[in-house]
Amino acid sequence: MNDATTATGTAPAASDRILTVPNLLSLVRLLGIPLFLWLMLVRHADGWALAVLVLSGATDWADGKLARLLDQTSRLGALLDPLVDRLYIVTTLVALVARDIVPWWIAAILIGRELVLAPTLAVYRRRGLPPPDVLYLGKGATFLLMCALPLLLLALAVTATADIAEPLGWAALIWGTALYVWTGALYLYRAVETARVTPAVGRPRKP
Repeated sequence: MNDATTATGTAPAASDRILTVPNLLSLVRLLGIPLFLWLMLVRHADGWALAVLVLSGATDWADGKLARLLDQTSRLGALLDPLVDRLYIVTTLVALVARDIVPWWIAAILIGRELVLAPTLAVYRRRGLPPPDVLYLGKGATFLLMCALPLLLLALAVTATADIAEPLGWAALIWGTALYVWTGALYLYRAVETARVTPAVGRPRKP
């Protein structure tokens, strides 16, 4: 991901650059979303859909590495990379629910978390603040979900792997969902505290 840190543990200064290699990789991942949905829901080409997910995961890893190696961290990348991650999670969930692989209520919980948190970004914008730093626990939740969904799809696409891939996928999905909801509550708490103690730009602080 583009929220790379240096060897000293501090985040490199993000620039306003747009045309960077990591951002191009994020754009490629974004363009893969409609392709994935078409393969899953129209063609039922599960093997090719799985390949798109695996390629997305590989490019997600690569753009973070390249951002550090090439010193190409950017504000756009810091926003685009997690956005694409969330879009992949949502669209993969929708596809798996439509194919009766994942129950609808799990998708409702995960998508509902995003809908609840989306308005909190306005809290930071109104105060001239950047979005909150990504929680490492949140990264772990996203990692588990991005492992769980391909594993469940692997069990469908390659039936010989089902005895291993399916239980691993469900374990990762359950733990990932629990962590995703917990970190969502933490992000919501941060936003509420920010709104309480920091006045909006142009609005005087209450005595």
